[in-house]
Amino acid sequence: MSQTYRAVAIDGPAASGKSTVAKRLAESLGLVMVNSGAMYRAVTWQVLQEGIDPENRAAVLEAMSRMRIDCGVKNNLSTIAINDRLLTTEIRSAGVNEHVSKVASIPEVRESLVAMQRDYLGEYDVVMEGRDIGSVVFPDTPFKLYISASEEVRAARRAKEGETDAVAKRDAEDSKRKASPLKVAEGSIVIDSSDLTIEDTVDAAREALIKLGWKD
Repeated sequence: MSQTYRAVAIDGPAASGKSTVAKRLAESLGLVMVNSGAMYRAVTWQVLQEGIDPENRAAVLEAMSRMRIDCGVKNNLSTIAINDRLLTTEIRSAGVNEHVSKVASIPEVRESLVAMQRDYLGEYDVVMEGRDIGSVVFPDTPFKLYISASEEVRAARRAKEGETDAVAKRDAEDSKRKASPLKVAEGSIVIDSSDLTIEDTVDAAREALIKLGWKD
């Protein structure tokens, strides 16, 4: 009898707190936390390393066809390596912040990486966070959350982290792209984290999962 794995889908805009909530939930529920955005960031980083214009779709796809992308797990957290280089802090660079939405808007890039994201569910119960997890990657999961926060709060969080990407610009790019735009997936419970601590947001997320039928 084959094992059936479960997926918790967490979507939301930049700096809404979804990554931290996903990590805390994974730790408390004993699941693997998968950061789908890291995959798009990794491809973007490699594109920039090769001196390719992220707006040149053909060049990006040609470069991607040559990349060896390895998705793994370490300490119940997803990992991403390109051409045998394990990528960590470098994918949070200003250049990647500026261009990741352009690369992520390319349908063929999304199609390839979504397939890799779905592969995780063949081996693990996962908490996956991103911008199209509930709507595209795992549309059939009953466990869907959308973590939001005001633009002002999210901009302040980014600044505190030492990052300077404009959340309003990122929101517009992610929401208006034709390929898998950012949206609240059908069946999602929305949690506004603007006035919540991380602990409060995680508690709200756990309560929402219980309402959706989650059982430990």
